[in-house]
Amino acid sequence: MRLLRGLHNLHLAQAELQHGCVLTIGNFDGVHLGHGAILQQVHTLATQLGLPSVVMVFEPLPIEYFSPESAPVRLMNLREKLAAFQQTDVDFVLVCRFEAEFASWSAQDFVQRLLVERLKVRHLVVGDDFRFGHQRQGDFGFLSEQGHRLGFEVTDVTTYEVDAARVSSTRVREALAVHDLALAKRLLGKSFCFHGRVIHGQKLGRKIGFRTLNLNPKRLQMPLEGVYAVKVTGLAATDWPGVANIGVRPTVKGQRPSIEVHLFDWDKDVYGAHIGVRIERFIRPEMTFDSLAALTHQIRQDAQAARQMLTMAEPTVRPAPQ
Repeated sequence: MRLLRGLHNLHLAQAELQHGCVLTIGNFDGVHLGHGAILQQVHTLATQLGLPSVVMVFEPLPIEYFSPESAPVRLMNLREKLAAFQQTDVDFVLVCRFEAEFASWSAQDFVQRLLVERLKVRHLVVGDDFRFGHQRQGDFGFLSEQGHRLGFEVTDVTTYEVDAARVSSTRVREALAVHDLALAKRLLGKSFCFHGRVIHGQKLGRKIGFRTLNLNPKRLQMPLEGVYAVKVTGLAATDWPGVANIGVRPTVKGQRPSIEVHLFDWDKDVYGAHIGVRIERFIRPEMTFDSLAALTHQIRQDAQAARQMLTMAEPTVRPAPQ
């Protein structure tokens, strides 16, 4: 998968796109099983036509640009989304900056200037509810009409269902909001996971006997909050168990979302490491405590609960020294 950041970088793929492409457009938040079916549909069409496959996403999302106060919470930040695309058969991911000029394009501009002239689209795969152009003038019918006139095919996306209902990002969010991690896993095809780089925090955990790894999730809102049993990837040959607090840390007057992970039987500093925090089991909602002593007592209980949930005996294995 090759990343093209912005329309101004399309020239970097000029040779590969000179004969056209098979394109899909969407938010792809979560890159769930429904998205996987769409990407497979695009890959199959691209293979049949002997053309590259292209996924177009917007940053920020259009709803975040027009109505930030009502935009749904993101399941993935951009980096996580690109990493998920990296695991697919997509040839190119085009990230379009959604700003005032782009938002002012008419539906006809979008088709002519972008799809036809710059991407040379031969086949477009989008949902029948896709809307685009200034004041959302363009729709699936308009695309089909323009495709017939300008020489490209338009196909509705494949629908993927779980429990006789369509898999969607909204459905994943709803599952996470009520801590139904099992359903979220079935919709995503894997456990829900955060990724990020370990940063320096307040180091409060050291003072109370529970060292933590701190991540900046790069989100203004979190799709789930609370205390969870987790497995951490990227630090050892096997996934490492632990307990995580996800939220704003009200007891210590936190203001921005954060992820704090206490790893069991781990005592190395790993600042700067890029890790994944896989959410396995829900323990309790985030709470405010009257004192650090009360917080410490609860963390001890949370850690014990997490060990039991992850079917761990008290481990004696320590990470090998570097």
